[in-house]
Formats: sequence, structure tokens, C-alpha cells
Amino acid sequence: MSKKRTLSVSTPPALEARGLTHHYPGSAHPAVDGLNLRLHAGEVFGLLGPNGAGKTTAIAILSTILNPGSGSVVIKGYDLLRQQRAVRRIIGLVPQEIALYPALTTRENMRFFGKLHGLEGTLLNRRIEETLLAVGLETRADQRVGTFSGGMKRRANLAVGILHQPQVLFLDEPTVGIDAQSRHLILTRIETLRDHGTTILYTTHYMEEAQRLCSRIAIMDQGRILSEGRLDQLLVQDAGVGDLGELFLNLTGKQLRDG
Repeated sequence: MSKKRTLSVSTPPALEARGLTHHYPGSAHPAVDGLNLRLHAGEVFGLLGPNGAGKTTAIAILSTILNPGSGSVVIKGYDLLRQQRAVRRIIGLVPQEIALYPALTTRENMRFFGKLHGLEGTLLNRRIEETLLAVGLETRADQRVGTFSGGMKRRANLAVGILHQPQVLFLDEPTVGIDAQSRHLILTRIETLRDHGTTILYTTHYMEEAQRLCSRIAIMDQGRILSEGRLDQLLVQDAGVGDLGELFLNLTGKQLRDG
């Protein structure tokens, strides 16, 4: 297992969000409510929260899918609202839902999405082969995605998100509901991306994944950050809590969050 990187906080952040809000029509409360985030270059930052906390909405804003009601975001020096095209060139998104065409093969999906990112010719072909190998799908490249197991679909989803080698990568629960082997491969691949300098915002409901991957963690609920910092700092701040799972329940409560 690779080690978490030692980060320099003196350099400009890879991503900085200030005062983000988003309110869905008809909802009594904002999904994102004054959210502030600051990610250092080359770190995995864990964004944790129960269902409905606002994590996926926050990622949708940061990846240019949704416009915020208010607030600002700067990614690698680019203003997200005024320079969306530049931002989209340097970010990658692996959404919670499988965002692939089931009737197409893995290679066909990768070729389609690669071209959307401006890849073509020899470079595109090389990236496809390298990425297929990285996610363990080199022997399934010409099989339709609709025939895949859950773990294979998750690995293909990751492949499309990292094909263009983004500088900042958003991963929204990339290991949910998959087999242990696929989960191990995905986590190992994330560590490799981190070790090569990719900045990653990571959401998960698996506390052990956050502890393994993340240099810093933020726990959010009802659209707001409740606590943020290194895990050792967070445990000290909440005296008597032994691990991240206990801290999470202390902050967000034990009531069920179905739906």
C-alpha cells in the first residue's frame, strides 16, 4: 500500500470554493449552503456525509454540471463560472451512477468520451490501451458494457473518467456495491493517481476507504461542513471518539436517512 503524500500548504490550492449555495426548486432547504472547500495539489480529500447531505450536488457544481446560486470556485487558477471550457479540460468526473452507453463496448465508450476531451489518433489509442490495462479490462475491451458485472462497470466508469489524465478528479462513491477484487483494484488505482500528483475529491460511505486514502476529511450534513481536518485532528477535537465511524455518527446523528 502506498503512503499518503506530504502536502505543502504554501503553494496555491488546486481547488478553492467559497460560499457555494444551491437550492433545488420546491425544496424547503438548500442542498448546498455556504460551502467552503480548499484542496491542496496532489491530495485525496474525503467529503463524507449521510444520504442527502449535499455531497453529489457539491460535486455537480464543482464539475460544471450545475451552476451555483452564489459563491465562487477556482480550479488550478481558472474561474469555474467564467472559464468553464478551460476547467473542463483539466477535470475528470466519475459519477455515482454508471455513465456509460451499455450497447457500446468498453473501447467504443472510451473512444467516444476521449474524443469529447479532445483526444484523437495515436494519442487516443495509446491512452485507451494504457487505461484498459490500469483498470484490468484489457481482455474485455470489445465486450458490450451492458453485459458487465457491477464491478466491471465501476472499473469501466473509472477508466472513462481518467482517460484524459485530469489534473483534478471528482470521485463520487466509485466503489459502491462491488466485489472485493474490483474494490481493491480501484483503491489501488486511486493511490497511484494520487502519487502521480492528481488532486482528488472523494466521497464514500465506507469509513475505512476514507481512512486509507484521504489526507484530510470534511464531514457535511444539510449542505454545510460540520468538521474538517486531518483524521487525527478531528478525533482529538471530539474527545472520547475512537474512530472515524464514531465521529461521523456523533456529528450527523444515528437516525436513518433513507432515500
